[in-house]
Amino acid sequence: MDGIKYAVFTEKSIRLLGNNQYTSNVESGSTRTEIKHWVELFFGVKVIAMNSYRLPGKGRRMGPIMGHTMHYRRMIITLQPGYSIPPLIEKRT
Repeated sequence: MDGIKYAVFTEKSIRLLGNNQYTSNVESGSTRTEIKHWVELFFGVKVIAMNSYRLPGKGRRMGPIMGHTMHYRRMIITLQPGYSIPPLIEKRT
């Protein structure tokens, strides 16, 4: 499970849970096939579709120097009816 960072709990992701779609942030270098393989192997479910998009990093100022955080990828994983994933641990900030 190196590629999956944590589950995302936003209004949209909670709404998508009703459609058997799960949202999580993944490593930006991971491919769809790798994530699909990890999810099917680790959770024992059948994935029928995956959507992903890249979110930009945010600007961070450290004194006079302007830096930024790294960009990351978010995946929306659709499971076959009858399958479900237990809730992943939410990232604490």
